[in-house]
Amino acid sequence: MGAPPPRPEESAVGVPAADRALARPRHRPLAALAALLALLAVGAAVLVDLRTPAPRPADAPAGEFSAGRAYRTVETIAAGPHVAGSAANDQVREHLVGALRGLGLETEVQDTVADEAGQLSGAAAGATLARVRNVVARLPGTAPTGRVFLVAHYDSVQSGPGGNDDGAGTSTILEVARALTAGPRPRNDIVFVLTDAEEACLCGASAFASDHPLAADGGVVLNLEARGSTGPVIMFETSRDNAKLVDVFGRSAPHPVGTSFAVEIYRALPNDTDFTAFLDEDFVGLNSAYIDGGAIYHTPLDTPASMDRGSLQMHGDNALGLAREFGRTDLTALRAGHDATYFPVPGGLVRYPGWLTWPLAGLAVVAVLGLAWLTRRRGRATAGRLTAGFGLALVPVLAAPLAAQLLWAGITTIRPGYAELLDPYRPVWYRLAVVASAAAILFAWYALTRRRVGPAALAVGGLGWLALIGVVLAATVPGGAYLATLPALAGAVAGLVALATRVDGPWPVVAVTLAGAVAVVILLPTVVLLFPALGMGMGGVAALFAVLLGLAALPVVDLLHPAAGGQRGLVAARARRHGALPAVAAALAALVLAGVGLRVDRFDAAHPVPTHLMYALDAGTGQARWLSHEEEPQPWTDGYVDGVETVEDFPGLGDGELRIGPAPAADLPAPKLEVLADVTAGRERTLRLRLVPQRPVRLASLHVESAGPNDVQVTGATVAGRRVPVAQRQSDGRWWGVVFHAPPAEGIEVTVNLTLRPQGGPVVLRAMDASDGLDGLPGFRPRPAGVGVVGSHSSEMLAVARTYPL
Repeated sequence: MGAPPPRPEESAVGVPAADRALARPRHRPLAALAALLALLAVGAAVLVDLRTPAPRPADAPAGEFSAGRAYRTVETIAAGPHVAGSAANDQVREHLVGALRGLGLETEVQDTVADEAGQLSGAAAGATLARVRNVVARLPGTAPTGRVFLVAHYDSVQSGPGGNDDGAGTSTILEVARALTAGPRPRNDIVFVLTDAEEACLCGASAFASDHPLAADGGVVLNLEARGSTGPVIMFETSRDNAKLVDVFGRSAPHPVGTSFAVEIYRALPNDTDFTAFLDEDFVGLNSAYIDGGAIYHTPLDTPASMDRGSLQMHGDNALGLAREFGRTDLTALRAGHDATYFPVPGGLVRYPGWLTWPLAGLAVVAVLGLAWLTRRRGRATAGRLTAGFGLALVPVLAAPLAAQLLWAGITTIRPGYAELLDPYRPVWYRLAVVASAAAILFAWYALTRRRVGPAALAVGGLGWLALIGVVLAATVPGGAYLATLPALAGAVAGLVALATRVDGPWPVVAVTLAGAVAVVILLPTVVLLFPALGMGMGGVAALFAVLLGLAALPVVDLLHPAAGGQRGLVAARARRHGALPAVAAALAALVLAGVGLRVDRFDAAHPVPTHLMYALDAGTGQARWLSHEEEPQPWTDGYVDGVETVEDFPGLGDGELRIGPAPAADLPAPKLEVLADVTAGRERTLRLRLVPQRPVRLASLHVESAGPNDVQVTGATVAGRRVPVAQRQSDGRWWGVVFHAPPAEGIEVTVNLTLRPQGGPVVLRAMDASDGLDGLPGFRPRPAGVGVVGSHSSEMLAVARTYPL
């Protein structure tokens, strides 16, 4: 009796079934070329869609947003640093008020004292307040169902002119206001809010959202920010239950770039913008910013000239489109009861209800399990090899992020100045090096495991990890689950199609190529946007998603190799060499790209190495010190600091370790502390004080010193007529105090209620104020060309303190 005829999937190949792939085209080189060209075309479309639009000139039609017109405002308001409370900020505010009134808008200045919003306090176990002067203008609606608030801050940091942060948002709002007033009035009120003291404490937004009559009934907030100088504008934060808001964004923003993954991550981070203050008061809305070019963030280089006007145009196009849509929408029905999952695709924004997250994650798991079952049944892999494929697929998932971090550690060893930058000045080469290193690891892993385990088993194993990661994301950051769930689902469906059709026909290649395209559309924008969002210091996160993209496209990667299985001798050796070529090429590319980055991105006068330095003077003792936050001081900083200490006698500067060095004492006055009233009843003592700066300063602080947690307890406090929190936040209870930004010249009145120690004794108060700029201080040598200022709220700070025992 003869042998039974082979099953169709076992015929005409003559190799072990476990070594077979999901796609086995007859003309393998042609199929590989077609698949790669298709994925490259899809990738190019994704990247083109993330580009900023061309800026419109100043003579654009009146109803359109013009970056050319808006840029004139940027040049005016970002002529120099204009920190809250400064004369320069007063001039900026006067210009804004005049421009809005010139449009015929009802315009006012909200002048008040406000508490901080978010978690930005530098009060060291106390409270932060500021005197703020918000510019508020209103375009009345014809039949309002609510109010739409366009928000940006007009103050800058002390260390830079704020051309982008937030000259971009402020100029965008003025240009949007002009475009809206040039057309028919909207149905709903449009309120333009230009806040003060955002950089200090978000106090301007807090004052408006909590106290202004126009904010009493809530509404929709569109906050406009920038953290860099270029790149697409990303809608990165929303209020809760955002499905209807996201739908409006997807329909009415001309360039809708945003992901629910970013929203989830931002909610988990301790970062805040003015949007935080509105969320605290239960507003709904969207927060948008462009974030690339982060090297200039909060530095003297944040000038109007640094701005990418395409990013400004994108800001304006989206803000105007959203303002018009929300201006005609019924604002009473914007809470959807659930969040949406959404992400950008070429030409628009995909969005679906967040409640689909778990069903899709479960479906992806079932589909991958079904693919594994059918793969085994068709003879493409054994159960053992499927298990091995799943286990081995974890290797690149772990190795690629580790390699990216090691690569960056090596680069920062060569160029230590990068440690103080959010991102290098020219980061593209380094980003490409990280992607190339991830590709090298994926290709090397695949070449080493493919013949032993088999292409089909490795493909199923990679999809298995995508499905599992999708479940983990669904449980932890639901808005990001789509990043793994959808590529896993698409890959599993493609595999099922490949196994259900003729093995050497065109459809398996078409199916796996389409699945790879889905992965490119979903994961490539994430890789691109994660680099500027997290900086090169966390490039491993982008490398992780690059590897997930590679795992989703493994059947296409397999086409780069010879047909699977069965080779022996010289043929096998040639196949191994062929399979090693992509890994070797990618590894060489990573090294070359990193080398080009080091050569191209050098520190010079236009791209200075960042340094941090402060000066602290105790006017009572005459002792002065240089202070720096640099962990490994640059040579210039090293000339001032020579040790590490915890600085406890300047609590307004924080309580961490600082680099420290002796400094000559300057002839500067400490803030004056006047006792207006002092009443003691038993162990309860009430002090009413006035803290008066004796020089122009950016902030003033007053702290109560206590030797231990039971020494002196602050039970209540009022600052400038406002009750402030008194919770002891430091473990030893040493300090409680208040930091006040933009203090008025007449000083700040502070009332403190105390419970005294049983044995009595004086209450010790520590008063401090701080200005900006170290020029003119004894012993200070100006920075040479090529040495810059790090983007920090304490850079160039000059603090003077004195102890007052009462």
